[in-house]
This record gives sequence, C-alpha cells and structure tokens, in this order.
Amino acid sequence: MTKTQKQLLQATDDEARIHAKTMIRTARHGALALVDPESGQPLASRVGLATDLDGAPVFLMSSLSGRADALRSDSRASLLIGDVGKGDPLAQARITLVGNVHQVADGDDRARIRRRYLARHPKSKLYIDFKDFSFWRFAIERASLLAGFGRAYRLTSEDIAPAITEYESFAEMEEGAVTHMNEDHGDAVGLYATKLCDAPDGKWRMTGFDPEGIDLMCGDDARRLFFDAPLASPKELRPVLVALAKKARSHA
Repeated sequence: MTKTQKQLLQATDDEARIHAKTMIRTARHGALALVDPESGQPLASRVGLATDLDGAPVFLMSSLSGRADALRSDSRASLLIGDVGKGDPLAQARITLVGNVHQVADGDDRARIRRRYLARHPKSKLYIDFKDFSFWRFAIERASLLAGFGRAYRLTSEDIAPAITEYESFAEMEEGAVTHMNEDHGDAVGLYATKLCDAPDGKWRMTGFDPEGIDLMCGDDARRLFFDAPLASPKELRPVLVALAKKARSHA
C-alpha cells in the first residue's frame, strides 16, 4: 500500500465495523474471484451467499462449474459484496473480502450451514441436495470497506468476526430458538424488523441468530438487528429478545 493510499484510509471505528458486518450478514450474493488453475488468471463469478454463526460467508457450488477445481488447486479468493441501486454505482457502499475458501465436510457444520443457506435462499431447495453440489466457507483474513466517497477503511478478521466462547452451545440451540420465534412469536419478529430496523410491513421471519444479533428476512429483503451488547452465553438470548420486543412495541 502506498503512502497516498494509507492517507486516504479512515480510522476503523465501531461504526465502520457495524457497517461491514451488516453488509456481510445481509448479502444474498457476491462476486467471487479465484485463480484459474489452467491460465493463472483471475476467474470471477456470482455466488449466492449466507453466513455461518461467526459471520463467515458460505455459498453453494456445483463441481460441474469448474470453480471447485480452482479452489482445490488454490484456496485463495476474494469476495466483493454490495448491491447497486440508483445513482452512481461508485458512490455506493461495497466491501471486498480477502481470504481462503474451503469445502464444508459432511456433519453438524454442514447441517447448520445448509439450514442457514436454505433460510436465506428458500428456492435453493430444488437443487441444494444434488450430489454435485457442496457448501464452501470463506475464511476472512482482511477486508476493504468503501462506505462512500472519502470513507475507506481497512479491517482485520477480528474487526468482522465475533469472539464466540460457547460456539457449540449457540449452534445447538439456534435452530430451536429460530423455529420457536417464527412459529410462536411472529408478531415480535415483525416488530423487530419494522420498528427497530425501519423495514416495511411484511411477513418477516427470523433466519438465524448469533451472539451479536439476529438476521431477518421478508422475500428478498434481508435485515440485521444487532444487540446492544454481545451475548456471553445462549442463556442470555431469551431476556434480550423479550427486551427488544418491549422496545419495539413502545416504538409502535
């Protein structure tokens, strides 16, 4: 990095960290760049995205595409995330992740990732279990966030990934907690989205939770609601959700 480039970077603060995490947690797709094993040149393609419990991007990929061979040859990758709306696309936020990608083996991790991906992409149920498809996990090493003109940040993996002390406990209770909230407290889930995330009315559902917050979906609209403070244990989830519901109802 040149001296001029360093001077353009802003100091990474909590606002930048939340912005980066929100973009990653709510992304439904991204541009994945790999190294072509035959030519050695960059190979970019679109992938559907979800996230694992710790915020690592995960995607589904067919071995027939050739990208799996590229990753087995060289796991280094870059992932560009950021939707483009009206106006100048270069003035809109995006984040580039740099790291390594590895295939997710069969077992509990795959079952959790499958559930999380399916919650983000319901239509993938048509092909998610095809024999040539497998899940891949993007391990973030660093990231470059451009939040707009003059708002450039360099982030580390620690800036993005939460420190989870009871990972297995969170993983074990997530599915049951998400199902319970959607089936028995759908009104509260809707209020989380509309009153605390400024989302429009709709059939909102919870797709996942982790120590830092919850993920919400309505159609193709994904939202992220962060807790005031990270959870130290899964036992803290229920009172936090109750408090958020009371806060949302007071806004209503």
